[in-house]
Amino acid sequence: MKAAGIRRFGDAVQTLELPEPRALRPDEVLIEVRACGVGNWDDFARTGDWDLGVRPPMALGVEAAGLVVAAGDRVDGIKTRDRVTAHSAPLREQGAWAGQFIAAAAEVAAMPPRVPFDVAAALPVPALTADQAIRGALQVRAGQTVLVHGAGGVTGGMLVQLAAHRGATVLATAGDEAMKAVGDGGRLATITSDPPPSERGITVQAVLVAPDGRRLGRLVRLLDRGALTVSVSKQFPLEQGGAALAQVRHGAHGTAIVLKPEGAR
Repeated sequence: MKAAGIRRFGDAVQTLELPEPRALRPDEVLIEVRACGVGNWDDFARTGDWDLGVRPPMALGVEAAGLVVAAGDRVDGIKTRDRVTAHSAPLREQGAWAGQFIAAAAEVAAMPPRVPFDVAAALPVPALTADQAIRGALQVRAGQTVLVHGAGGVTGGMLVQLAAHRGATVLATAGDEAMKAVGDGGRLATITSDPPPSERGITVQAVLVAPDGRRLGRLVRLLDRGALTVSVSKQFPLEQGGAALAQVRHGAHGTAIVLKPEGAR
């Protein structure tokens, strides 16, 4: 199976030939990948700073959209040829930058017919991160004011949209030093791996994205209704995974980058 990934941690991304997916466990689905998301978190996986539970040689990527090829015998509600999107971590086998991807059924969400595969592939990690911050860590309610630092990125844009959807007033910036902007006794949710220490009675909580098919399904429905948007600026072929990741590292001006396996429509 053709994939984009690494032979050793720290290597540049390259095209790999990996074994075909193994037999499914009872709770898993096999997805024929039509598009897969690319984010700065994939660079953390490339260097080994994010342990995905597998070792090189390995395909990178933790989010994908495509068609279900097969489902384990304990999977309910998902059948062959269903359109789905998924975020999976730790990985069950190989990463999503490949022709096929194994994910736990609980990490998979159905895709409405009019949602394009490239958009659905770019949604899971940014949207889940933002939703887990807005609805989980901060428990944002209508009438509150939410300050989003770093709103210029894909995840920042999701934070803005989801806070507004909850009825909050949103102040968005592209600056740093969020602690200085939070009032005494406020709450700060950070999506970085090094949260600042608490001060002035501010509650600080780190939000690290977690797979959640049910939550993802709700976010996909918001996307389908136009209440949530994500813009894909460029699609790279799988063989250019390294170039796609470099584009993300250098900045994509608030838009998403995806990979498309050969033959994907």
